Amino acid sequence: MTMAEAKNRFTPAELRKLRSFKDPYGIQRFLDDTPYHLEDTAWSPRFVLREETSHCLEGAIFAAAALRANGFPPLIWDLEAEHDTDHVLAIYRIDGHWGAIAKSNYAGCRYREPVYRSLRELAMSYFNLYFNLRRERTLRTYSRPVNLARFDHLEWMTTERPIWFIVDYLFEIPHTKLLRPGVEKRLHRIDERLFEAECTGKSHKSAKSP
Repeated sequence: MTMAEAKNRFTPAELRKLRSFKDPYGIQRFLDDTPYHLEDTAWSPRFVLREETSHCLEGAIFAAAALRANGFPPLIWDLEAEHDTDHVLAIYRIDGHWGAIAKSNYAGCRYREPVYRSLRELAMSYFNLYFNLRRERTLRTYSRPVNLARFDHLEWMTTERPIWFIVDYLFEIPHTKLLRPGVEKRLHRIDERLFEAECTGKSHKSAKSP
């Protein structure tokens, strides 16, 4: 399937909306302007565009589709953590430098300008801000880029069905360690000021939520 054929699975109106973002920062602005939801879902980009809400995984996959509509490869990237949840991002490259687009419930785990010379540099830009509720710094590994064009036959951009097959694939691929042996034991917990700053605007489940 060619890129043009894959794009045409969106309606003309949907493509106009995706192309209106124009660049990676425009895509990030859309994600920032829409609420974060806490449900255990795996919506396609079409579903996210319609509902105008997403979580980390859905936001990254939506951003990859929007990148594709604006001339970039649809790349996502997985950050793995210890005693914490993973973080999935869309990544892009300009003039040989990596940047990232992300939906996150924490302030600092979102957009990155394309200034990072390697994926390791990009991953380390998240290290100090990646923590669990015990205030432990938890980021440990990063994956290689995943081009979502490999899932075009499953209609990942427009299907009404859950796209858990992308998650399954992220679990299967190798990840690169960020820390040398012994370094973890020397890590300190983050302080309360950083914790409060990163939780600015955080979404919480209501008492009625399951």
